[in-house]
Amino acid sequence: MSAAICAALASAGERVAAFKPVVTGVDEPGGEWPRDDVLLASIASAGQTEEAVTPLRFGPAVSPHYAAELAGEPIDAAGLAPDARSLGKEATLIVEGVGGFLVPLSGEYLVRDMAVELALPVVIVARTGLGTINHTLLTIAAVRAAGLEVAAVVMTPWAADPAPIELSNRLTIGRLGRVEVVGLAPTRPDSGALAAAGAELPLEDWLS
Repeated sequence: MSAAICAALASAGERVAAFKPVVTGVDEPGGEWPRDDVLLASIASAGQTEEAVTPLRFGPAVSPHYAAELAGEPIDAAGLAPDARSLGKEATLIVEGVGGFLVPLSGEYLVRDMAVELALPVVIVARTGLGTINHTLLTIAAVRAAGLEVAAVVMTPWAADPAPIELSNRLTIGRLGRVEVVGLAPTRPDSGALAAAGAELPLEDWLS
């Protein structure tokens, strides 16, 4: 979803910088989609390298704090938010989380704590099917409890002809979460397709 936002903004002429603090699973075989750091670096228009987008990467596909523990390389959590801010000095900054709002990055420092330091509006990405109501409402509650704004919930992949349960989930999350809920259509890992998908999102409202 972050890639779609970055691609749409870049296509509209915005200078965009992307930041994702940690990527794990770099030893896993590749699929149709490139790793998040690779994809975001290829789309962001601020001329970023993969290392600038994501300063930390680990081999096993596990939680960041555990990946760092296995590698014997503790994460310097205090440096993550300043790294992100430096990218946003001359560009619109899009920050992608890691695994979820309460995922630990290092010790007691969670994705939540980085989000609080950056104080950016939060867009929650949610799946469309069974179980999404509980997971999404819990995340909305956690974000608001941290004093942050929930800009919207994006349900993905959102089909052109959604199933009744998907429509019900979208309406229920919007009503109970008191939040705008939009759908992001299935797309491909190239800048044109991602830009087209991202252009359907109300980006101006989120960035204003």
